[in-house]
Amino acid sequence: MRTFVLQRDQWIPSPVEEVFAFFADAKNLETITPPWPGFRILSAEPITMHAGTDLVYRLRWHCLPLRWVTEIAEWVPPFRFVDVQRRGPYARWHHTHEFEPPEGGTRMRDLLRYTLPLGRLGHLMHSLIVRRDLEAIFDYRARRVEQIFRTAPTRIGWTQGAKELLQ
Repeated sequence: MRTFVLQRDQWIPSPVEEVFAFFADAKNLETITPPWPGFRILSAEPITMHAGTDLVYRLRWHCLPLRWVTEIAEWVPPFRFVDVQRRGPYARWHHTHEFEPPEGGTRMRDLLRYTLPLGRLGHLMHSLIVRRDLEAIFDYRARRVEQIFRTAPTRIGWTQGAKELLQ
């Protein structure tokens, strides 16, 4: 099975503690997820985030209802957390969220490594649908984060030098 990678960097002119706190609140995931997948958190509140926390979601993928369970596998406030799929549509889902505090703000990085089931059919589905869907979700998320934190315009797909690009 092939592992696919999606990386997004975004510069946010807010302190790392504030940015991390926003992303550490699971309820905010609904705020930054587009409406079209119908994403809802089903986990009982309050949700206390730490290594070992399970989060249960409901969403639709092209009209197919899905139940998804992720676990917080790593929790290093205010710099990083990792969620991994325990049950859901992917053969593997490993999502690293990193927060670096360069002077004057935060550089947030999403590094997603995922594998699809179904062998060659999964690879074809990635080429035709899945990659495009994930890019649209992360594009929407970047715009929402920009609105929420009133950041300078984001550079979707940054891989390095986010701060330098804004100067």
